[in-house]
Amino acid sequence: MRPVRSSVLCRLLPAPYSLALRSLVLVLLCITPHCQAVQAENVTVLEGGTAQISCRLQNYDGSIVVIQNPRRQTLFFNGTRALKDDRFQMVLFTQRLVRITLTNVSVSDEGGYFCQLYTDSTHHQVATLSVLVPPETPTVEVKQEAVEGGEAELTCVSPRSKPAATLRWMRKGREIAGVVSLQDNGKTYSVSSTIRIPVERKDDGAALSCEAFHPALNGQKRIRHYRLDVYFAPTVRIVPPAGILREGDSLTLTCSVTGNPLPRNTQWSKINDTLPERAEISGTTLQISRLSQSHNGTYLCQAQNDYGRAADHYTLLVYDPGAVVETHSAVPYAVIGGVLALLVFTVICVLIVTIWCSVRQKGSYLTHEASGLDEHGEVQEAFLNGNDASQGKKEYLL
Repeated sequence: MRPVRSSVLCRLLPAPYSLALRSLVLVLLCITPHCQAVQAENVTVLEGGTAQISCRLQNYDGSIVVIQNPRRQTLFFNGTRALKDDRFQMVLFTQRLVRITLTNVSVSDEGGYFCQLYTDSTHHQVATLSVLVPPETPTVEVKQEAVEGGEAELTCVSPRSKPAATLRWMRKGREIAGVVSLQDNGKTYSVSSTIRIPVERKDDGAALSCEAFHPALNGQKRIRHYRLDVYFAPTVRIVPPAGILREGDSLTLTCSVTGNPLPRNTQWSKINDTLPERAEISGTTLQISRLSQSHNGTYLCQAQNDYGRAADHYTLLVYDPGAVVETHSAVPYAVIGGVLALLVFTVICVLIVTIWCSVRQKGSYLTHEASGLDEHGEVQEAFLNGNDASQGKKEYLL
């Protein structure tokens, strides 16, 4: 009875059988000295790296060995180069192992490489080459400018990876949920994640980051750091000088300006008048030398950018040294005069009240004296009429 060749049985195995199971069947069948078999190993490599494609032989007797690429182009015929591609090199050819290398691997090299053994009946095994494309550091695109009181729209983009990278937005150690978009570019994928966050002036310069994760990074991540650029209208504050300004002194006013973008220019002016001839402007600073009372007035500093304008003012009052002394010496006399006026007013009020009380007491005394005389007359009349004087007296006494 003629023995069944292993290659025929291998072709009869259903497609779902794994490579390991098919290899096991080949080993079990190849129990005779003349049974030949070939095995191939799958390979995974990073793009740009070097792949080693190996074909393992069993009971090799010098038959023809051919290695082909995924397009079924012959790379090597019994160890001899057949395709002019210097990236492929034959590094080993023995009775047990045939190995070639492929340098500078790209995704276009991905696919199945055929290890074929030509015996009485040709059979082959396929080594699948998988290429991983790790993502580069992602980029951040501003879709909508961040304006105070509005929203910032930012998109993190990983333009090329295989398999698709995973993106994550972070701020202060917390994840910000984004809307993920995936685009299939054939061999690779493009991934983006978009967030919308409300912003205020205080958020200007806030730190965010976009992180990219991928199996080819071995647990590492690629991070793109980004700082929020929040636009807002300027604020203006004039820094006033300390102390009293007298004639002959010098005045220096500094205009402190904030804003995003920072206003390029500041404007100094004097309300209802022009700036003095001695006024000198240097950047945000206004200087006036040898002050006089003619310089008195209100000075204005203004600044603006694309998002608004602001202003602040300073009122200058130059004092005459002599007037200052007179003013200070006059203050105590005014206080003393006020105190004396208050005392005089109080004395007059006391006199009026005293006189009024004396008049009231005198009128009350005269009234009671007249009432006493009337009572005496009534007693006399009662005595002459023979009435009981003692009773009347008792009544009156009561």
